[in-house]
Amino acid sequence: MKIVSYNVNGIRAAMNKGFVDWLKAVNPEVVGLQEVKADENQIDQSIFKDLGYEIYWYPAQKKGYSGVAILSKVTPKSVTHGMGLNKYDDEGRLLELEFDNFSFLSAYFPSGTTGDIRQSFKYEFLDDIYGYMQDLKKTKPNLILSGDYNICHKAIDIHNPISNKNSSGFLPEERAWMDKFTESGFTDTFRHFNSDPHHYTWWSYRANARVKNLGWRIDYHMATSEMNDRLKSSVILPEAKHSDHCPILLEIA
Repeated sequence: MKIVSYNVNGIRAAMNKGFVDWLKAVNPEVVGLQEVKADENQIDQSIFKDLGYEIYWYPAQKKGYSGVAILSKVTPKSVTHGMGLNKYDDEGRLLELEFDNFSFLSAYFPSGTTGDIRQSFKYEFLDDIYGYMQDLKKTKPNLILSGDYNICHKAIDIHNPISNKNSSGFLPEERAWMDKFTESGFTDTFRHFNSDPHHYTWWSYRANARVKNLGWRIDYHMATSEMNDRLKSSVILPEAKHSDHCPILLEIA
């Protein structure tokens, strides 16, 4: 099974840039989307249904903001919207599809780049989603939490760790959370297969950053360690250019 995660930075804009043709060519069974920035009725759903996908949508209450979705060619056993906390669920930050032998979650972690208030909100979210995932894996040991975490875990994951040491997304507290999360039983599937530098999933629109590959790796497929034997490959697909992020692809048995 091929699973894609992609922060599309606006699903309608991505569709206008060739996202659907790309999706048809790659043909994953499950697609987690983040920052869809639209309600389900604002897109032509038939485009995805004609490709064999069922559509599961969780937009933010605020129009044109945030929101996650999952496209799936496999009918899930159950669907869970959010984590039961309104301050995050109102922003459409988490959506879970439970299948027969694993559950997939599309997640859009908050950014703290706009200032102290949102950075504090981000820390609250990190604490709460950590607890939520620890509780969830007690009853569903096979989990994949994919999406835009808005955090570079290690120096290898960012183009300039020195100059960004005080930047939201690479702060010591955020990186310590990633340590705690992975040590609690979640595998960074890309690093499971690839320890090389210069692999990124997001680039600023400024200063020709993408052409120069001056990026950040902030998008992840995190799988519970119980799934390690089922991991076949995990790659970044920077050639797909429908967003300031690029998609990431996980293949499982």
